[in-house]
Amino acid sequence: MRSVVSASQSLFRNPIVIVVVAASLIISAAMGARQTFGLFLGPLALERGLPVGQIALAIALHNLVWGLAQPLAGAAADRHGAAPIVALGAIAYAAGLALAATTASGIVMMLGLGLLVGIGMSCTTFGVVMTAVGRSATPEKRSLAMGLASAGGSLGQIALAPIAQATIESWGLAASLFGLAILLVSASPFGLLLDRRGAAAHASAGLHIPSLNEMLTQALRHRGYRLLTLGFFTCGFQLAFISTYLPGYLTLCHMPLGLGATALSLIGLFNMAGSWACGWLGGRFRQQHVLGWLYLIRGAAIAAFFLMPKSEAGVVAFAAVMGLTWLGTVPLTSGWVAKVFGVGHLGTLFGVCFFSHQIGSFLGAWLGGVVFDLTGSYGPVWLLTAASGALAALLHFPIKDTMPATGLAQPARA
Repeated sequence: MRSVVSASQSLFRNPIVIVVVAASLIISAAMGARQTFGLFLGPLALERGLPVGQIALAIALHNLVWGLAQPLAGAAADRHGAAPIVALGAIAYAAGLALAATTASGIVMMLGLGLLVGIGMSCTTFGVVMTAVGRSATPEKRSLAMGLASAGGSLGQIALAPIAQATIESWGLAASLFGLAILLVSASPFGLLLDRRGAAAHASAGLHIPSLNEMLTQALRHRGYRLLTLGFFTCGFQLAFISTYLPGYLTLCHMPLGLGATALSLIGLFNMAGSWACGWLGGRFRQQHVLGWLYLIRGAAIAAFFLMPKSEAGVVAFAAVMGLTWLGTVPLTSGWVAKVFGVGHLGTLFGVCFFSHQIGSFLGAWLGGVVFDLTGSYGPVWLLTAASGALAALLHFPIKDTMPATGLAQPARA
C-alpha cells in the first residue's frame, strides 16, 4: 500500500503529468462549452426571434476570430507564458457567453458569440494550452503527451452537452449560458500550472532558437507546412458543421428529442480514446500519414451516415466513429510542426496553421445555416463535408517531415 501511495506522489510531482492534467481541465471547459453551441441554435432563434442564419453567422464568426487571433495568442504565450493568456481568454469567453444570455439583438449576439468567444477560444485551447504541453515534453513523448491532453479535454464535451440540454429544459436558456460562463472563469487558474518545464526545457537550454521572422520564413517556404495548413481547413469545416447542426438535423429526421445532445456527448467520449490513439500512433508512424488515413475514415463515415436510413443505432455508430477521429488531428498536426521546426515558436507556427482550420470552421458553421435558410435542407453541405475528407487525405500523404537545406539558422528541436 505504501509503495502505491509513493508511486502516486511521484507521478504527480512529474512536471509533464501536471501540465497534461491542467491542460486537460482548461480544454475541457473551453471546448466542452463550445460543443454545446448547437444545442442553443434552435432555442435562441425561437426565444429571441432571430433568424437561424443570423445566429449561425455569430457562431461562425467566433471560429474566424479564433483563427485570426490564434497566431497572436500563440506568440504571446511563447513570449510571456501561458498563464496570463489563459486568464485573459477565460474572461473574454465568459463575457461573450453572458452577452448571448442577455441580448435579443443580432449585433450584440455577434459581439458576444462572435468576437469575444473567438478571442477567448484562441487563448484557452490548442495554440496556447496544447503547445505548452509540447514544450514541456521530451521529443519522444511529445505526441503521446499532446494526445493525452486532448483526450482529457474531451471530458468537458462528455459532461457539458447533456448538462447544458438539461439546464435549458429546466431553468432556461440564460441560466445555461451563465453556467458555462462561470465554468470558464473557474478553470482559468489552472493556467498557472502550464508553465512548468520538464526535461524538454532543460534539454533546449543553451541551444540557438531562430528568430520568429526566420522561423516563419522557413515554415512558409516548406511545402509540407503549406500542405498541412491547407489540409487543416477540412478538419475545421467538418467539425464546425457537425457540432453546430447535428442536433437540428436529427430533429428534422424525426429522431428522439435529446438524441443530438447524446450524440455530441458520445463524440466526446470516443474522442478520449481517439486522441490518445492518435497521439500514440503519431509517436510510432509518420504523423502526416496517420492524418491522411484519419481524414479518409472520417469522410467515409460522414457519407455513410448521410446516405443510409436514420436510426438511433446508426447515430450512435456515427458518433463513435466521429469521436475516434475528432480531435486526434491536433496532437498529430502540432506534433508534426514541433518535429520539423522545433518548439521555440511552436505556439506561433501552430497558430498560423490553425488559422486555416478556423476559416474552414467559419464556413462550416455559416454555410450550413445559409443553405438551410435557402433550401430547408442540410443535404448539400453533408455531401460537401464528406467529399472534403478525401481531398484532405490527398494533401497529407505527400507531406515530408524533414527540413530542406536553407541558408537560415536551424531550429532547436528539444
